[in-house]
Amino acid sequence: MQLFYNPDIDNSANQFVFPVEESKHIVKVLRKVEGDKLHVTNGKGFLYTVEILLANPKKCKVSIVDTEKEHPKMYWLHMAVAPTKMNDRYEWFLEKATEIGVNEITPIICDHSERKVIKKERMEKVIQAAMKQSQRSFLPKLNDAIPYSEFMSQEKKGLLFIAHCENEEKLELKRRVAADKDVTILIGPEGDFSSSEINTAYEKGFIPVSLGQYRLRTETAAIVACTTVVMINNG
Repeated sequence: MQLFYNPDIDNSANQFVFPVEESKHIVKVLRKVEGDKLHVTNGKGFLYTVEILLANPKKCKVSIVDTEKEHPKMYWLHMAVAPTKMNDRYEWFLEKATEIGVNEITPIICDHSERKVIKKERMEKVIQAAMKQSQRSFLPKLNDAIPYSEFMSQEKKGLLFIAHCENEEKLELKRRVAADKDVTILIGPEGDFSSSEINTAYEKGFIPVSLGQYRLRTETAAIVACTTVVMINNG
Protein backbone atom coordinates (compact mmCIF):
# COMPACT_ATOMS: atom_id res chain seq x y z
CA MET A 1 0.00 0.00 0.00
CA GLN A 2 1.33 3.45 -0.92
CA LEU A 3 2.55 5.55 2.02
CA PHE A 4 1.59 9.22 2.42
CA TYR A 5 3.25 11.87 4.59
CA ASN A 6 1.47 14.41 6.76
CA PRO A 7 3.64 16.03 9.47
CA ASP A 8 0.70 17.83 11.07
CA ILE A 9 -1.29 14.81 12.27
CA ASP A 10 -2.26 15.26 15.90
CA ASN A 11 -2.27 11.96 17.75
CA SER A 12 -5.47 13.00 19.51
CA ALA A 13 -7.28 13.60 16.22
CA ASN A 14 -9.71 11.11 14.68
CA GLN A 15 -9.93 12.78 11.27
CA PHE A 16 -7.88 15.08 9.05
CA VAL A 17 -7.84 16.56 5.55
CA PHE A 18 -5.00 16.12 3.05
CA PRO A 19 -3.50 19.25 1.42
CA VAL A 20 -4.75 20.10 -2.08
CA GLU A 21 -1.77 18.59 -3.92
CA GLU A 22 -2.03 15.22 -2.20
CA SER A 23 -5.84 15.26 -2.31
CA LYS A 24 -5.67 15.67 -6.08
CA HIS A 25 -3.12 12.85 -6.35
CA ILE A 26 -5.24 10.49 -4.25
CA VAL A 27 -8.52 11.15 -6.04
CA LYS A 28 -7.51 12.02 -9.62
CA VAL A 29 -4.34 9.94 -10.11
CA LEU A 30 -4.86 6.96 -7.81
CA ARG A 31 -8.64 7.10 -8.29
CA LYS A 32 -9.37 6.38 -4.66
CA VAL A 33 -12.98 6.59 -3.49
CA GLU A 34 -14.91 6.71 -0.22
CA GLY A 35 -14.20 3.64 1.85
CA ASP A 36 -10.72 3.01 0.44
CA LYS A 37 -7.87 2.77 2.96
CA LEU A 38 -4.46 4.46 2.90
CA HIS A 39 -1.31 4.41 5.01
CA VAL A 40 0.00 7.72 6.35
CA THR A 41 2.98 8.64 8.52
CA ASN A 42 3.79 11.86 10.34
CA GLY A 43 7.52 11.16 10.07
CA LYS A 44 7.79 10.83 13.84
CA GLY A 45 7.44 7.06 14.10
CA PHE A 46 3.66 6.79 13.77
CA LEU A 47 2.00 4.81 10.99
CA TYR A 48 -1.71 5.44 10.51
CA THR A 49 -4.26 3.43 8.57
CA VAL A 50 -6.95 5.81 7.38
CA GLU A 51 -10.27 5.42 5.55
CA ILE A 52 -11.45 7.97 3.00
CA LEU A 53 -14.63 9.74 4.11
CA LEU A 54 -14.73 12.36 1.33
CA ALA A 55 -12.91 11.75 -1.98
CA ASN A 56 -12.69 15.41 -2.97
CA PRO A 57 -9.65 16.37 -5.13
CA LYS A 58 -9.38 19.69 -3.25
CA LYS A 59 -9.76 18.32 0.28
CA CYS A 60 -9.64 14.57 0.70
CA LYS A 61 -11.01 13.88 4.18
CA VAL A 62 -10.10 10.69 6.05
CA SER A 63 -10.69 9.06 9.43
CA ILE A 64 -7.96 7.28 11.39
CA VAL A 65 -8.91 3.63 11.92
CA ASP A 66 -5.62 2.25 13.25
CA THR A 67 -2.34 3.58 14.69
CA GLU A 68 1.02 1.83 14.99
CA LYS A 69 4.12 3.19 16.73
CA GLU A 70 7.58 2.24 15.52
CA HIS A 71 10.20 2.30 18.27
CA PRO A 72 13.27 4.41 17.48
CA LYS A 73 16.62 2.72 17.00
CA MET A 74 19.09 2.48 19.86
CA TYR A 75 21.58 4.70 18.03
CA TRP A 76 21.57 8.00 16.12
CA LEU A 77 23.44 8.31 12.82
CA HIS A 78 24.39 11.88 11.90
CA MET A 79 26.07 12.43 8.52
CA ALA A 80 27.82 15.77 7.99
CA VAL A 81 28.47 15.81 4.24
CA ALA A 82 29.76 18.61 2.03
CA PRO A 83 27.44 19.48 -0.88
CA THR A 84 28.64 18.09 -4.20
CA LYS A 85 29.30 20.24 -7.25
CA MET A 86 26.39 18.56 -9.06
CA ASN A 87 23.08 18.80 -7.21
CA ASP A 88 21.79 15.48 -8.51
CA ARG A 89 24.63 13.59 -6.83
CA TYR A 90 23.82 15.08 -3.44
CA GLU A 91 20.15 14.34 -3.95
CA TRP A 92 21.10 10.73 -4.76
CA PHE A 93 22.94 10.58 -1.44
CA LEU A 94 19.91 12.01 0.41
CA GLU A 95 17.59 9.49 -1.21
CA LYS A 96 19.74 6.43 -0.56
CA ALA A 97 20.76 7.49 2.96
CA THR A 98 17.09 7.89 3.85
CA GLU A 99 16.30 4.42 2.51
CA ILE A 100 19.25 2.94 4.43
CA GLY A 101 18.31 4.56 7.73
CA VAL A 102 20.18 7.82 8.40
CA ASN A 103 18.76 9.94 11.24
CA GLU A 104 20.25 13.37 10.62
CA ILE A 105 22.07 15.16 7.81
CA THR A 106 24.01 18.41 7.90
CA PRO A 107 25.43 19.92 4.69
CA ILE A 108 28.80 21.43 5.65
CA ILE A 109 30.54 24.13 3.62
CA CYS A 110 34.27 23.43 3.57
CA ASP A 111 37.42 25.22 2.39
CA HIS A 112 37.44 23.25 -0.87
CA SER A 113 33.68 23.27 -1.44
CA GLU A 114 32.69 24.28 -4.97
CA ARG A 115 29.02 24.50 -4.02
CA LYS A 116 28.22 26.77 -1.11
CA VAL A 117 24.45 27.19 -1.51
CA ILE A 118 21.82 24.46 -1.39
CA LYS A 119 18.09 24.35 -2.07
CA LYS A 120 16.85 22.98 1.24
CA GLU A 121 13.19 22.86 0.23
CA ARG A 122 13.98 20.64 -2.76
CA MET A 123 16.21 18.43 -0.62
CA GLU A 124 13.45 17.98 1.94
CA LYS A 125 11.12 16.81 -0.83
CA VAL A 126 13.72 14.25 -1.94
CA ILE A 127 13.97 12.93 1.62
CA GLN A 128 10.20 12.80 2.05
CA ALA A 129 9.79 10.89 -1.22
CA ALA A 130 12.49 8.41 -0.19
CA MET A 131 10.87 7.89 3.21
CA LYS A 132 7.51 7.14 1.58
CA GLN A 133 9.03 4.88 -1.07
CA SER A 134 10.90 2.83 1.53
CA GLN A 135 7.85 2.63 3.82
CA ARG A 136 9.65 4.26 6.76
CA SER A 137 7.83 6.13 9.50
CA PHE A 138 10.74 8.31 10.68
CA LEU A 139 11.73 11.31 8.57
CA PRO A 140 15.47 12.11 8.75
CA LYS A 141 16.30 15.57 10.08
CA LEU A 142 17.85 17.85 7.45
CA ASN A 143 19.72 20.79 8.95
CA ASP A 144 20.58 24.08 7.28
CA ALA A 145 23.88 24.20 5.42
CA ILE A 146 26.53 25.73 7.69
CA PRO A 147 30.26 26.50 7.50
CA TYR A 148 32.54 23.71 8.65
CA SER A 149 33.91 25.90 11.47
CA GLU A 150 30.42 26.52 12.81
CA PHE A 151 29.59 22.81 12.72
CA MET A 152 32.76 21.99 14.62
CA SER A 153 31.87 24.51 17.32
CA GLN A 154 28.65 22.65 18.10
CA GLU A 155 28.50 20.07 20.85
CA LYS A 156 28.80 16.48 19.62
CA LYS A 157 27.96 13.18 21.27
CA GLY A 158 28.82 9.56 20.70
CA LEU A 159 31.47 8.24 18.30
CA LEU A 160 33.08 10.86 16.08
CA PHE A 161 34.72 9.96 12.76
CA ILE A 162 36.22 11.81 9.80
CA ALA A 163 36.88 10.17 6.42
CA HIS A 164 39.56 11.98 4.42
CA CYS A 165 42.08 11.12 1.70
CA GLU A 166 45.34 12.13 3.41
CA ASN A 167 47.91 9.39 3.68
CA GLU A 168 48.09 8.33 7.30
CA GLU A 169 47.29 5.29 9.35
CA LYS A 170 43.55 4.68 9.64
CA LEU A 171 41.42 1.78 10.77
CA GLU A 172 38.44 0.77 8.66
CA LEU A 173 35.16 2.31 9.80
CA LYS A 174 33.64 -1.12 10.39
CA ARG A 175 36.33 -1.78 13.02
CA ARG A 176 35.60 1.48 14.82
CA VAL A 177 31.80 1.45 14.92
CA ALA A 178 30.08 -0.12 17.93
CA ALA A 179 26.45 -1.21 18.04
CA ASP A 180 23.92 0.98 19.87
CA LYS A 181 26.27 3.98 19.92
CA ASP A 182 25.47 7.41 18.46
CA VAL A 183 27.71 8.20 15.49
CA THR A 184 28.71 11.39 13.66
CA ILE A 185 30.68 11.03 10.42
CA LEU A 186 32.32 13.82 8.41
CA ILE A 187 32.57 13.48 4.62
CA GLY A 188 34.34 16.23 2.67
CA PRO A 189 33.85 17.80 -0.77
CA GLU A 190 35.37 16.70 -4.09
CA GLY A 191 38.65 18.40 -3.15
CA ASP A 192 38.68 16.72 0.27
CA PHE A 193 39.05 18.47 3.61
CA SER A 194 41.88 20.97 3.98
CA SER A 195 44.74 20.18 6.34
CA SER A 196 43.50 22.78 8.80
CA GLU A 197 40.01 21.26 8.77
CA ILE A 198 41.44 17.81 9.47
CA ASN A 199 43.50 19.17 12.36
CA THR A 200 40.45 20.94 13.77
CA ALA A 201 38.52 17.66 13.64
CA TYR A 202 41.27 15.91 15.56
CA GLU A 203 41.25 18.63 18.18
CA LYS A 204 37.50 18.10 18.58
CA GLY A 205 37.92 14.37 19.14
CA PHE A 206 37.19 13.03 15.64
CA ILE A 207 39.03 9.85 14.67
CA PRO A 208 40.22 9.26 11.07
CA VAL A 209 38.70 6.21 9.38
CA SER A 210 39.07 4.39 6.08
CA LEU A 211 36.13 3.48 3.84
CA GLY A 212 38.17 1.07 1.72
CA GLN A 213 41.31 0.99 -0.38
CA TYR A 214 39.96 3.12 -3.24
CA ARG A 215 39.19 6.83 -3.44
CA LEU A 216 35.43 7.38 -3.46
CA ARG A 217 33.27 10.25 -4.63
CA THR A 218 31.71 12.33 -1.85
CA GLU A 219 28.25 10.84 -2.26
CA THR A 220 29.59 7.29 -2.59
CA ALA A 221 31.73 7.65 0.53
CA ALA A 222 28.71 8.93 2.46
CA ILE A 223 26.59 5.94 1.41
CA VAL A 224 29.35 3.46 2.27
CA ALA A 225 29.62 5.07 5.72
CA CYS A 226 25.84 4.96 6.26
CA THR A 227 25.64 1.34 5.18
CA THR A 228 28.52 0.32 7.42
CA VAL A 229 26.96 1.85 10.53
CA VAL A 230 23.52 0.35 9.82
CA MET A 231 24.95 -3.10 9.09
CA ILE A 232 26.95 -3.12 12.32
CA ASN A 233 23.79 -2.25 14.24
CA ASN A 234 21.69 -4.83 12.41
CA GLY A 235 24.28 -7.59 12.79
